Amino acid sequence: METAVKQIESKQTPQPNRMGVQKMVPLVISMSLPTIFSMLVQALYNIVDSIFVSRINESAITAVSLVFPIQNLLIAVCIGTGIGMNSLIARRLGEKKIKEANLAADHGVLLSALNYVFFLLLGLFAAAPFAHSFTKNPQILKWAVQYMQIVCIGSFSFCFEANLEKVIGATGNMVYPMIFQLTGAVANIILDPIFIFTLHMDVAGAAIATIIGQFLSLLVAVYVIRHKKMEVHISLRDFHFSWQTIRDIYTVGLPSIVMNAIGSVMTSGLNAILITFKDIGNTAVAVFGVYFKLQMFVFMPVFGLNQGIIPIMGYNYGAHNKRRLNSCLRIGIVIAVCIMLFGMTLFMAIPGQLLKIFDASPSMLSMGIPALRTISLCFLPAALGILLSAEFTAVGKGTYSLIVTLMRQLCVLLPAAAILAQVTGRVNAVWFAFPIAEVSSLLTSIILHIRLKKTLLQKL
Repeated sequence: METAVKQIESKQTPQPNRMGVQKMVPLVISMSLPTIFSMLVQALYNIVDSIFVSRINESAITAVSLVFPIQNLLIAVCIGTGIGMNSLIARRLGEKKIKEANLAADHGVLLSALNYVFFLLLGLFAAAPFAHSFTKNPQILKWAVQYMQIVCIGSFSFCFEANLEKVIGATGNMVYPMIFQLTGAVANIILDPIFIFTLHMDVAGAAIATIIGQFLSLLVAVYVIRHKKMEVHISLRDFHFSWQTIRDIYTVGLPSIVMNAIGSVMTSGLNAILITFKDIGNTAVAVFGVYFKLQMFVFMPVFGLNQGIIPIMGYNYGAHNKRRLNSCLRIGIVIAVCIMLFGMTLFMAIPGQLLKIFDASPSMLSMGIPALRTISLCFLPAALGILLSAEFTAVGKGTYSLIVTLMRQLCVLLPAAAILAQVTGRVNAVWFAFPIAEVSSLLTSIILHIRLKKTLLQKL
């Protein structure tokens, strides 16, 4: 009888979340590998997407590169909102506040709808003015407007899928988010050549393939959230709006949005600087666009690692386990440095081969080879900065991450690029702005990390 009672009690006792008890190295690997893999697939999809577009001509890749800041803004708003929810849900689970975690997930549906309305309006009314501000070339202008309109107007699926992905990730399940991204990426890679070449839709075909891939990802995400057992549940039947929940989400989410949106400002600003170089401006923009696609294959795995360890650190911060929080950060830094070292080696050793993937012209090769080698100097300091920003996000100090990003992409990078362009008159000198900015932001990250240890983390 006593044994039977113990068995019943053990079944009723909630199992401890693995983020609080599992050995750290296996935990970091198991939670990060799915997101790293999905990010690699996402990077591959972006590279393949651009490879197909580059086969049209150099004007096509220039048009897509000009619209990249708007795509980056879309990602910034949706993923930033999701990161805010992810951090809040993970902390509430660590505090054993399941009801509050569910409430945060419920609010994600509302925020997704609001995000979509913003980008719908942007696609309807801002595409032509945005493209006109960069180029007067009629072909580039036409393709840039088409691409931006389709991506923004069709962003409904991405707005909702991004939040569902982060809700599930906050529970420690990184496999389903990987499946969501894999579904969309594979669909996009298959559909790209069909729409671009078979149906002769050119750049517009690439955008339509992207939208269809995002829609398929959303379908899989909705199925999982409705039919699979999750620690967090979304239910709008008893939804109660809470300004406090919105504030808690955007305490971390808004700095993350601004951080990534700053990337859009940086990209647009750098495009504006590069395009001023007489006769080679369009080529410089194309080189910069190709670099951004290539660097995603290096940075995306680190961002995937980032997403894998934020819930772990957030959970253990909520559970007041300082030792596990610090252990997670150290392991993450080691992995990130190894990934970035590998990427830097590739950019230094075979830049020409990387550019030829995009059917680079001789002028692109001449400009792009030194560009890739110079910019890759920023990879190692970036690894440390990104992981320290993960710590800031996990403990609710999103403002710290914002400060670091401002240093990297706005306060240092653009002024340095503008000064180098003006003083030297050489486009190759502009690329040195990247390592200069990254080292500056790393120093800022270290200062903020030390401050965090002496204040907030000291209390754990």
